[in-house]
Amino acid sequence: MSSDVVVPPLGESITHARLIAWHKPDGAAIGVDEPLCELETDKANVELTARAAGVLRRLKQEGDTVKVDEVIARIEEGEAPPAASGDAAQRAAAPVLPPADVPPTPATPNPPAVEMPTPPAAPAAATTPPGETAAAAAVATAPQTVSVPPPAAGVRRVPMSKIRKRIAERLVQAQNTAAILTTFNEIDLSRIIDLRTRHRERFEQVHGVGLGYMAFFARAVVLALREIPALNAFLEGDDIVYHDYVHLGIAVSTDRGLAVPVLRNAQDMTLPVIEREIQRLAAAVREGRLAPEELSGGTFSITNGGVFGSLLSTPILNPPQSGILGMHNIQKRPVAIDDRVEIRPMMYVALSYDHRVVDGREAITFLVRVKQYLEDPARMMLEI
Repeated sequence: MSSDVVVPPLGESITHARLIAWHKPDGAAIGVDEPLCELETDKANVELTARAAGVLRRLKQEGDTVKVDEVIARIEEGEAPPAASGDAAQRAAAPVLPPADVPPTPATPNPPAVEMPTPPAAPAAATTPPGETAAAAAVATAPQTVSVPPPAAGVRRVPMSKIRKRIAERLVQAQNTAAILTTFNEIDLSRIIDLRTRHRERFEQVHGVGLGYMAFFARAVVLALREIPALNAFLEGDDIVYHDYVHLGIAVSTDRGLAVPVLRNAQDMTLPVIEREIQRLAAAVREGRLAPEELSGGTFSITNGGVFGSLLSTPILNPPQSGILGMHNIQKRPVAIDDRVEIRPMMYVALSYDHRVVDGREAITFLVRVKQYLEDPARMMLEI
């Protein structure tokens, strides 16, 4: 008796994936919940585990494109056969390359020519222009081969990953379909930094998680969206679809590209819960353990270019969302405080929004509210 290994649902609108790695060789013994393989989708990598114990019989190779609900392997009851020896063992241990990576090899060094039927001769006037010799006409009608030059030294050509292709498609979609406008402001983070410095150690002891800046920004965004619901909506045909909840996307950079895991129902989360979920999702994205449903359904997004040193940028919308907040680097700058010049930790923030759904007044009001919550954290606690 055998158990099928089936490609599970991978999230909304995702029907295909690429099998990028098998964690067990064909014929290997495998136990329940052991890692089987890794799939790459348009949004993230997904790891499949065994739901039964037995011997693995792989039906797909690394590099193959597979469909949702497709059987890619079987797990047969019983024990794995003994390991092969000698040359057979070496052949069994040799990596299996995707078909595209294996050049065709001729069966013999000099394969016999294939004789093709000769087409009927056409009148000379129809095939040979005036003044052209017969030999030149023969060359003109001979099959032409295109010689592809080898890549120049120092040049590499690497196929785009599915994630990178999807990112490219969505960015172009956002630019082509939305009326994107960006408004800017700056935030004095003195009080947030002071609050974090004074309570970070106790916060970690009580809640078991570190206290970062993103949780404060996420909470400020949730409260500001209550006042400006258009930024938590999107355009669908001739209708504006509003949400009574906030599914907050948090952009996370990985070596495979940018992913945006979603904090579902962030409006119901306290600051410690927000921080815990942010760190859990970020770790899951980087380790390829994120469930597909955790990458879909966002209603508003936050991205932080400041972790890479960005001082100012204009973030691009994550379709079909109507708003995205861009955080940037914190820099100490001289600012005027009560007619005095003081050095304060300042951050530029940028709000990109779909002007078809959101008016300028609403976008500016939203960003001012975020600024007010972060410059006076007590307002977040009191929700005023």
